[in-house]
Amino acid sequence: MVEAYVRLLCPECGKEWETGPTDLPGHRENFSCSGCHATRRLAEFMRTEHDLQTLRQFE
Repeated sequence: MVEAYVRLLCPECGKEWETGPTDLPGHRENFSCSGCHATRRLAEFMRTEHDLQTLRQFE
């Protein structure tokens, strides 16, 4: 079985990381960067449209 993951990119500090979509809130919920603590909707942290679609499949 292949595990799904999404890639995130902080729009404020540029920090990049990966995590499982089940470890995240809904794409419209607020999310904070662990590096700079910037808070925005989670969808704004998705690196690509594909990452956003992957996250939506697990909501």
